[in-house]
Amino acid sequence: MSLISEKNKNNLRKRQRKSLYFARLCAIVTWSSVFLLGVLLYQVSVDGLDWIDWQFISSFPSRFPERAGIKSALVGTLWLIGLVAVISIPIGVSSALYLEEFAKPGKINKFIEVNISNLAGVPSIVYGILGLAIFVRYFALERSLLSGALTMSLLILPVIIIASREAIRTVPMSIRHAAYSLGATRWQTAWAHVLPASFPGIMTGVILALSRAIGETAPLIMIGALTFVAFLPAGPMDSFTAMPIQIYNWISRPQQEFHELAAAGIIVLLAALLIMNATAIYIRNKTERRFK
Repeated sequence: MSLISEKNKNNLRKRQRKSLYFARLCAIVTWSSVFLLGVLLYQVSVDGLDWIDWQFISSFPSRFPERAGIKSALVGTLWLIGLVAVISIPIGVSSALYLEEFAKPGKINKFIEVNISNLAGVPSIVYGILGLAIFVRYFALERSLLSGALTMSLLILPVIIIASREAIRTVPMSIRHAAYSLGATRWQTAWAHVLPASFPGIMTGVILALSRAIGETAPLIMIGALTFVAFLPAGPMDSFTAMPIQIYNWISRPQQEFHELAAAGIIVLLAALLIMNATAIYIRNKTERRFK
């Protein structure tokens, strides 16, 4: 018995050492990533902060760096994200609600779930090719805001669906049973109880999805978003550019001034992303407190 006990103690010590080494390795990788991110943010700030002023925000792109601005790209991004949110959030949340609350278990439902999970890992360039083939050419929407919004909606729909399903699953079954015991139908229970209770988790998925959409460049390049736009879009069928496209255009030029303009554009893009995320987090937290 003493030999077995000593052997178990040795095995326990080995597992503890391995666990300690793994935890330290994870900490090193995490802090290395944070350090690299800090270096990148510092370099971008050093290069771009001097260029950020009202003239930069309110001016159109130009061949002359001192006159160049990000107005058309900023407005185009706001248009694009607004349309993406209007298209993708209702479809994604409705799909998740159907799959969790109404769909019957079976091979078809399993097939749909597997494909949604696979689509979440597809490279963004593939969605760009799909958007070019379907929306730009087949439906003849041309290189419009609507084409870009539909393409980006396809890109983030799997993320919204998966996150929304996980949020819906966290709603206790007792809430559903209580609603059914009072005579509510399945639809009334899902709409009035399950969906509001899962809203904070759904908002988390929406934040992550829209954050990905606002920074994507490859799909927009594939559908032909313009790199030089000296006008503001007035509707969904107008041509457009976006901040990632404008930054890509500036960084591809040989002049150092345009590289600094690209850094300024990155700062504006990060600021827009932070404002959007802060607003969504505020809405999520306010809703979460309401249903606690």
